[in-house]
Amino acid sequence: MDEHYTIRPGCESDLELLPSIERAAARLFVTVGWEDGKLLNDATTVEEHRVYLETGRLWVAAAADDQPVGFAVASMVDGHAHLDEIDVHPDHGRRGIGRALVDQVCVWARSAGFTAITLTTERDIPWNAPFYVRLGFEILADDALTDNLRAILDHEVELGLKRESRVVMIKPL
Repeated sequence: MDEHYTIRPGCESDLELLPSIERAAARLFVTVGWEDGKLLNDATTVEEHRVYLETGRLWVAAAADDQPVGFAVASMVDGHAHLDEIDVHPDHGRRGIGRALVDQVCVWARSAGFTAITLTTERDIPWNAPFYVRLGFEILADDALTDNLRAILDHEVELGLKRESRVVMIKPL
């Protein structure tokens, strides 16, 4: 990661800034043909981020002035850590920030005793599944999905994502 950035635990003063980072990152999907305004403009709420903050599962990538430029949040699914969301503002992309955020979530997961981390993502978008493969994740076959992982995918479809383009990935820790 570029030396001008740091990864740190989130704090209360970050919360108001995170939805705008998420919306800015979502706009990159227009470059791969997404046109759904709802998907591109919705964001995790400040209140939802506060839950992650209060449970120690929010990490922020900060610029030299300590202003957030990216973040990651995690939960637990089926006894594994689960990367719920990761976003980096496009103005700060391609500097290793996403990789550093994923690495930080993996450090947390290992220290919490998890043996694997899962996530859901788009199969063919370069900064989605192909990015995670480079970080050691692999796609889970549909017949290996648990009911809880299927429920996450079902919820994503309800939000407007296409099931045929979504995958669940796992990385042993």
